[in-house]
Amino acid sequence: MGFHGQSVLPAIRSMKQFDRFLKSDFEYGVLLDSHLGQVKNLVMAAKASNKKLLIHVDLIQGIKNDEYAAEFLCQEVKPAGLISTRSSVIAKAKQKKVYAIQRLFLLDTGAMEKSLELIRKYQPDFIEVLPGVIPSIIEEIKETTGIPILAGGLIRTKEDVQQALNAGATAVTTSREDLWG
Repeated sequence: MGFHGQSVLPAIRSMKQFDRFLKSDFEYGVLLDSHLGQVKNLVMAAKASNKKLLIHVDLIQGIKNDEYAAEFLCQEVKPAGLISTRSSVIAKAKQKKVYAIQRLFLLDTGAMEKSLELIRKYQPDFIEVLPGVIPSIIEEIKETTGIPILAGGLIRTKEDVQQALNAGATAVTTSREDLWG
C-alpha cells in the first residue's frame, strides 16, 4: 500500500497550486483549505488529469468534520482518501474503502499516548504526524503501530524531507512548492 513510490505529497492550498499539481508528474495530492462547493469539481478535474486527491476533511469550509460529512464526501465526491483528526471520519473512510489517514498533532507525551489508543482502535491506513520534523517520533509511531507514516507540518527544507523519509515516513506532505520537485 502506498502512493506508487511518491515520496512527496503536494499539499494544495490554492487554485494556483492546484493547477501546478495538475501539470506535475505527481499522481497523489492533498487538498487543504477548500470550500464544499469546490471539492467535487476539484476531484473531477484531478481524475480527468489521472490524479488522485486526498481530502483534508477538517479544512473544508461549509461542512462539519464528522462521519456524515465523510459519508457524503465518499459517496458524492469520491476522493482517493480522507484525512482527519477525527476518529469517526477515519472509521467511515475505512468503511467506504478509501484511504483513511489519521492526522496527529503531537503536542506532548499525553497527546501521543491518547492518539496511539485511538489508532489501535480504528486502524487507519496511514498516520500523518505533525510536526513532521521529529525523526525519533516518526520512528517510534511507525514501530509502535506498524502503520505507514506521513510526515507533515514544519517541513521547510530538502533536509527535513530526507530526514523524515530516513526515519521511516512513507511520504512527506508539504505545501512548499519548492519541495515538490
